[in-house]
Amino acid sequence: MSYNNSDQPEIYEMILNPHGSEGSSVSSVKKQEEFEQSDWHAHHDEGQLAVDVAQTKKEVYVISTLAGALADKLEIYVHNDLLTIRGIRRTPLSVATGVHYFHKECYWGKFSRTIVLPVEVKGDLARAEYSNGVLVIRAPKQVSQRKIPITIIED
Repeated sequence: MSYNNSDQPEIYEMILNPHGSEGSSVSSVKKQEEFEQSDWHAHHDEGQLAVDVAQTKKEVYVISTLAGALADKLEIYVHNDLLTIRGIRRTPLSVATGVHYFHKECYWGKFSRTIVLPVEVKGDLARAEYSNGVLVIRAPKQVSQRKIPITIIED
């Protein structure tokens, strides 16, 4: 790999020309502009909501961490084998002015997640508990052991 002199960062200049006519130094701290444009500052439009789905013989459990979610803004919908969780996370810094993030991984704002459950559940009997930032949803499984009659038609 070859480098054009004009493309080389300062550190390469120091390595390739250690005895330059003038002393050279490289800052160990990134410039503010470089810091703000780094890859780990990628912007996402909606929050990611991780869930665990488990089951027993009689129930399906959905567990999610919702740190910072407002309990009165949480909405949970269950229909057959679909479960939707919606809500809002508010940053504690929302009231502060002039805040500049150096690193931001937490998502603040509206979030929504719909998942397909492994089996149909009785949505009207589902229950949810939200405590210490953890949401636990329990829904009884829909029992569908209905025997289907077969009509035999002879020609």
